[in-house]
Amino acid sequence: GALVVDTLERGPIGTNCHLVRAGRDATEAVVVDPSGSEAEIRLHLASLGARCTAILVTHCHWDHFLGLAELVAGTGAPVWLPRDEERVFRSPGDFYSGIGISVPAYDGEATFVAGGETIVAAGVPFAVTAVPGHSPGHVAYHAEGHLFSGDVLFAGGVGRVDLPGGNWQTLLESIETALAAYPPETVVHSGHGPDTTLGAELSRNPFLADLRAERASGD
Repeated sequence: GALVVDTLERGPIGTNCHLVRAGRDATEAVVVDPSGSEAEIRLHLASLGARCTAILVTHCHWDHFLGLAELVAGTGAPVWLPRDEERVFRSPGDFYSGIGISVPAYDGEATFVAGGETIVAAGVPFAVTAVPGHSPGHVAYHAEGHLFSGDVLFAGGVGRVDLPGGNWQTLLESIETALAAYPPETVVHSGHGPDTTLGAELSRNPFLADLRAERASGD
């Protein structure tokens, strides 16, 4: 069966938590960016007849791993995290207490990825691509024509670069990397907002005008 993606919009700033299964009848699911409470995520999976057997995190901004420690405690699922952002997962208080956000630290085991790896989670092979710019160690996960892009690219928008470690030029290069690596019909599941495709964003995303111009001139 084809990959099935269910998206829950969670938390105070509407962060997408993606539940990925190898097919409609698959009983195992990958949770990408556990942004809600463990109970919400597990209840929704139960309604699909599946359980969480793997957790992938795209980057270390608090709203994308709010439920991580709880979800691992409740499921025992293995975790994949961006290597260059390990400190934030381990000590979120050092980074987020100043904005009044309390995120449970994750001190359990994890496999750290930096891009170039292929991992198999819940029976689905995911290719990991480094896409820094919104955050220093940000990664995207690609499986069967679906790209879980975190906060790099949105429908009609791109990730903000005014947070620590953000860089506009780096972000554009990361988007270019994704556009070069995957075909235009690739479905983009972002960290916020609706799904889109790489082709749709290349053709009309206002933030990618310079990329369009470069491609048109054959640069």
